[in-house]
Amino acid sequence: MQLEEAAKRLNDSETKLARLRRQDKVGSTKSSPGSGTKSAKVEPRSTSPIHLSQGSTRNQPHSKTELLIPAVIPKVSQPTKLAGSSGKAPVSSSAHTSPSVSSQSISATKEKGDKSYRTSSKQEVELQDRGTKRKFEQKEHKELIPLVRTSSSPSIIRCYASNHISSQHKRKLRSLSLCPVNDQLFVTSALDGIVNLWQVQANGSGASLLSSTDCASPKQRRWPEDIAWHPEGNSLFSVYSADSGDSQVSVLNLNRTQGKARVTFLEDKPHVKGIINSIVFPPWENTCFVTGGSDHAVVIWKETDAENVWKPRALHRNMHSSAVMGVAGMCQKQIILSAGADKRIVGFDANVGRAEFKHQIESKCMSVLPNPCDFNLFMVQAGTHEKQLRLFDIRLRQTEIHAFGWKQESSESQSALINQAWSPDGLYISSGTADPMIHIFDIRYHAHKPSQSIRAHQKRVFKAVWLHSCPLLISISSDLNIGLHKTT
Repeated sequence: MQLEEAAKRLNDSETKLARLRRQDKVGSTKSSPGSGTKSAKVEPRSTSPIHLSQGSTRNQPHSKTELLIPAVIPKVSQPTKLAGSSGKAPVSSSAHTSPSVSSQSISATKEKGDKSYRTSSKQEVELQDRGTKRKFEQKEHKELIPLVRTSSSPSIIRCYASNHISSQHKRKLRSLSLCPVNDQLFVTSALDGIVNLWQVQANGSGASLLSSTDCASPKQRRWPEDIAWHPEGNSLFSVYSADSGDSQVSVLNLNRTQGKARVTFLEDKPHVKGIINSIVFPPWENTCFVTGGSDHAVVIWKETDAENVWKPRALHRNMHSSAVMGVAGMCQKQIILSAGADKRIVGFDANVGRAEFKHQIESKCMSVLPNPCDFNLFMVQAGTHEKQLRLFDIRLRQTEIHAFGWKQESSESQSALINQAWSPDGLYISSGTADPMIHIFDIRYHAHKPSQSIRAHQKRVFKAVWLHSCPLLISISSDLNIGLHKTT
């Protein structure tokens, strides 16, 4: 009897257990939409500005290569600055559309599928602020000076394909400059007063003309002598001449908005005579620009609270006895370098208002260019044949650490229109020449001659710049063409 009761209780227990298991299974099935909702709530957090611009991981200080096109890109495509734009990208070199539209389409293409563009305007502003701050924090110093002149043979860069397109200019080209936040964009200017905005296509196989803008000065109809991008990449600043009371600086707004002029001219005219030869935005957190002119003056311009109002202040007017041909800003101590036709190189501390050093060489100086990686290294272009390029360590003041150059075949004159550019890694310098060549110099090579020369055009080459985003050299020439040279 006891055995039968025990068996009955066991059977009842098994029945109850099976029933409970069925109820649990049904309950779990009914609750599954709730769990799905929970994971749906988690996903939007991944689209916050912090997580998506590939942001936090790609934009840490140790990742220097991402400095060039950082989270600053949304600045170019702010909805408030693109009012009235169509959002369609130009597809051919004959398209003359608004640059703001082009910038928006380029940004969208570069980060296709990135949900950050669907965030609120408040989130976008927050992202921009962080991006601007990171732009300065990510500057990374690399010691390259110990490598100068240490190799008996140069490292050769192979140029395996070249393509040439018409510059669309009617007169001789003058300037070539890459956008600081997206080097798929570049501008050219010429003696016709036109500034053309271009976009690199198909990994450097071609380039599309996005817009053409008449930037000639209002009185004398002079062309831009030199051009500099604003660090945010949304405008271009051009300098002209101080003669006849003409405007000295213009601003080309690439994010054109309704009711505002595309090109505006700054009211102040601090230079007193002659051509304004150079303009540059120093790599400092407080945005400003510096101009150098034929009146021997170096002038710093700082933005006021009012929109597009810049106030100039002369840093010095008598430290050069002839035209200031080039200016540049160094990272440390906020030093402004100036190079003059009086053969002088001046380092001026903009913070304390006095010269850090003065140096004089044997021939006139035509430009100065800091190294992008080693903040103590800078290059000066001089007029001495076969020693046109001089390297200096700012800590050694008046000590030249290397000199190299080339022998010109077509002309004995040294043109100030011939300009140089550093490679992104800071190890090479490219230079235009009076001959149809691009000369490349490896700073590690102990010889004074070019490490290699590339025949690039039919006439003299003014400048060749290096892209950061792909192995490509872009050049301009008096043959009125733009050269696109693929390298490895």
